[in-house]
Amino acid sequence: MRTATPAEPSTSTTLRAGPAPADPTPSRSALWLGWLFAGAATLIWSGNFVIARALSDDVPPVQTAFWRWTIALGVLAPFAARGLWHHRRTIRAHAGYVALVGLLGVTLFNTLIYVAGRTTSATNLALIAAASPVGIALFARAGGERLSRPRILGMLLALVGVVALVAKGSLAVLLHLDFAVGDLWMIAAMCTFAGYSALLKRKPKQIPAVVFLAATVLFGLVMLVPAQAVSLGVQGGFTPTGGNLAALAYIGVASSALAFFVWNRAVETIGATRAGVVYYLQPVCVAVLASLSLGESSTPAQFACMGLVIAGVALSSARR
Repeated sequence: MRTATPAEPSTSTTLRAGPAPADPTPSRSALWLGWLFAGAATLIWSGNFVIARALSDDVPPVQTAFWRWTIALGVLAPFAARGLWHHRRTIRAHAGYVALVGLLGVTLFNTLIYVAGRTTSATNLALIAAASPVGIALFARAGGERLSRPRILGMLLALVGVVALVAKGSLAVLLHLDFAVGDLWMIAAMCTFAGYSALLKRKPKQIPAVVFLAATVLFGLVMLVPAQAVSLGVQGGFTPTGGNLAALAYIGVASSALAFFVWNRAVETIGATRAGVVYYLQPVCVAVLASLSLGESSTPAQFACMGLVIAGVALSSARR
């Protein structure tokens, strides 16, 4: 009879991902590390929104998602291939959980965003995305994560700041929004990201972070293959150019492999709700990046909105 080694626990004790652990307050150093991870992912994804716009007319949404994750898997492979083989029994034991995480985070999330971007405005996308931390908090609460009153207050304060920032401080912008079918796709994307983030707390601890990410990308990419085949058959391929190849490389390497790795580590370190609140900083990061790269200036009202967002994030993320 084979004896399980510490590196490969017997499947009798690891058949399912365990229940979400309690949400004890992390140490101060863990909080700083978790905030750093969540902030890094948010900053990288902010660059993704600026750069990926170039792909909207060149590459069909499903093909964008497929090549994005193919590139990401290629980047992860040198770091995770041996681990995938070494932990194959543990991954197989938790196959249902890994497949669900891959479906939400890889197969659906960004694909739905790319589909939504074809039929709705960037303002609508940003406003709906602003609700992601609320969705993350609700999913995490359903999974047993505790939400203190200051954290809820900070989350709502940041949400108000984000909505005001996206609307450029103008009530007229909000009142004259035109809603389209793309908004429904974006709501679906927001829900999948919230579910993905909440599920990360149930990650089997026996599987290293980079191996777990590679496994979810592999599962999610396999589930994208049928949609990729349909897209190629109906829409045809795309013409490679320096611009769209560079954009695919960025979203594949930075926005997928790197950003999802540090986001997963953030949720593992400080919990889905705290990490989700940091996600509110994305419009602030986009405004800063647009200012540095495109020369766009911000108004005093926008600076006030940014301050509101930062204050909300600080209040919600405080150690307590």
